[in-house]
Amino acid sequence: MLTVTNGQFILENGLVTARIEQASGVLVSLRYAGLELLAQRSPGGALGGYWSWVGRMNVSTRREGRVRIDPASNGGAIAEVATEFLHDPSQQLPSVEMSVRYAMRRGEPCLYLSAVWRHRVGAPPLRVGEARYALKLNPDVFDFLSVDERRQRLMPAPADWDLGQPTNLKEARRLVTGRYAGTVEHKYAYAARLYEVPAYGWGSTRHRVGVWLVQPSFESLAGGPTKVELTGHLDVNPGGTPTLLYMWLGSHYGGSSLVVESEEAWSKFVGPVVLYCNQGAEPTDLWRDALARARAESAQWPYGWVQDPEYPPACERATVRGRILLGSQEMREIDMRNLWVGVTAPDYPVALVPALSRYSFSPTGAPVRMADGAGPSLRGRAETRFGGFPAQVDWQRDAKYYQFWTRANSDGSFEIRHVRPGRWVLRAFADGLWGELQHGPFDLRSGEVKDLGCVKWPSDRLGDIVWQIGVPNRSAREFRHGDHYWQWGLYLRYPEEFPRDVDFEVGRSDWRRDWNYVQPPRIVAGAGLQSPEEEETDENSDSMAGPSSGRPKVESTTWTIRFQMPRLVRGRAVLRLAFCGAGPGCRVEVSVNDRPIGDTGLLPYTGTMHRDGIEGYWTERRIWFDAAWLRLGENCIRLHVPATIWTQGVLYDCLRLEVLEERDLSSPEATRATPEAGPSPG
Repeated sequence: MLTVTNGQFILENGLVTARIEQASGVLVSLRYAGLELLAQRSPGGALGGYWSWVGRMNVSTRREGRVRIDPASNGGAIAEVATEFLHDPSQQLPSVEMSVRYAMRRGEPCLYLSAVWRHRVGAPPLRVGEARYALKLNPDVFDFLSVDERRQRLMPAPADWDLGQPTNLKEARRLVTGRYAGTVEHKYAYAARLYEVPAYGWGSTRHRVGVWLVQPSFESLAGGPTKVELTGHLDVNPGGTPTLLYMWLGSHYGGSSLVVESEEAWSKFVGPVVLYCNQGAEPTDLWRDALARARAESAQWPYGWVQDPEYPPACERATVRGRILLGSQEMREIDMRNLWVGVTAPDYPVALVPALSRYSFSPTGAPVRMADGAGPSLRGRAETRFGGFPAQVDWQRDAKYYQFWTRANSDGSFEIRHVRPGRWVLRAFADGLWGELQHGPFDLRSGEVKDLGCVKWPSDRLGDIVWQIGVPNRSAREFRHGDHYWQWGLYLRYPEEFPRDVDFEVGRSDWRRDWNYVQPPRIVAGAGLQSPEEEETDENSDSMAGPSSGRPKVESTTWTIRFQMPRLVRGRAVLRLAFCGAGPGCRVEVSVNDRPIGDTGLLPYTGTMHRDGIEGYWTERRIWFDAAWLRLGENCIRLHVPATIWTQGVLYDCLRLEVLEERDLSSPEATRATPEAGPSPG
């Protein structure tokens, strides 16, 4: 049933009742099993369910509630309503015209959420660093958060959060009351690769109900299958309200890029995603039921009931199939079921823009000024124009276009279904393989089935491998603390655990114990608490305010790798460094047997360490040197990270030393691997 009254849409089907404000598109009430699931009071934050964003853009001021699908026209099978943010002809074109939508189907304890963004040619440009759907849940109902198999947690009470003591982040507090007194609660403990959590949300130990964010498809998510983002947490504002998030565009762990210029026509359909309600079991069982619901919803994608020019039906979508062939016997030893294969937009140039004034959309529709986000205060180097990121936006950062990914079969074959028509590039990466495969671009027509045949991935080696530390898996998971990385402040343990820094002996040391998950600065004063000044450089600009009376004193760290050379070699050597996280202004300076050989250049800023993560934007840097600098017997490579602030931690994915001896330098592989001047990204 659909009722339109008092400026609200009321959707109900006997299981769920939803009330939506026509003027704002805010979900103000969601009732299920006789319970109100949304917070109706919050001392310091917004209420209800709402779309929000952070960036520089202006949205249409003319608002119009609209019934898109009237259940009276289909026998009560489905209803859909929308708040349209429309252009007022008497005013200048806005950056974005928007439609936020809610749908309900008969017999389903679900509410479907979607949004459409449109930018017209000639409209002002838009720069968005973060966009999401946020829900503030009823604290009298929900007390248990489920993210994945390992993170199932009865949460601290909101009152415990309010009484907590500040630490080095405004999002982290040391609790002094309740069952978790003495521990630190922080929202980053629940961040996850969104592709790996098709359903996550909150349960109630008292009322035995749950509400879940179910992702039937990932096509509109920014950043592909390695993108880590927030899922749910206690609101950092007073009240500690249970919060559930759908971060389709995120600024954390390397961020996403959504920049549209004035001369571009652009649009994107986000969702639908599902708010799924269930009852009658313990929270962990309700979560497993939500995972089953995610599989069922995915099987229905693309939904036949969605009617919009920006959402092609199944008959107009394409299929891409083929088989990945690995170029060496060594590569073929990996488990091909770990191989991700996807089609994404071709890389495109990143726009150079000034620092952004940051606004967040409030539920009332008014823009709320936040803080000014500034880029790194490093000048005089071309690399700083992009903050350490490449000059091209790749799939790891792209939020402008869609992405379609799948896991390969054990023989390397793959089939990617329901791809939108357009121009695409095939990508592939896998645990155990360096870098990625790229194939294309190619065009897909409506309804086409494109067989790419066998696509060969050449050897990922540049020369003979002398040694390797870690596994190329785009994370620091295999290193010390990598199996419980979400604990707050593990980087503060470093001076105690490694009083003389990491000293790793190839062949004797164990990277699971002797290689830390992060190379942090050594914090020697201030207990790791940041000064009140903002140190962040990304658009999210998490506050670093703390009770310290000044910046903590930090010392740079130098890690040592010792290894044996059984014979002298002549030719070229290359140290390959793969990174999955770095703080602001980070670079790694490298020496071989105490002879400096160069540095990595500025690394992409991801904020991974201080957000208690083990993975962010991935990049490889190669540093070449004369192999004659390697001695017979013991050799030593040192990795020095200069640091002036405590957030300058570097996370390695994998490290490898390779040698191209003189006899091999004329080979086709050596020609392909000829180094450019200076360090180069992978």
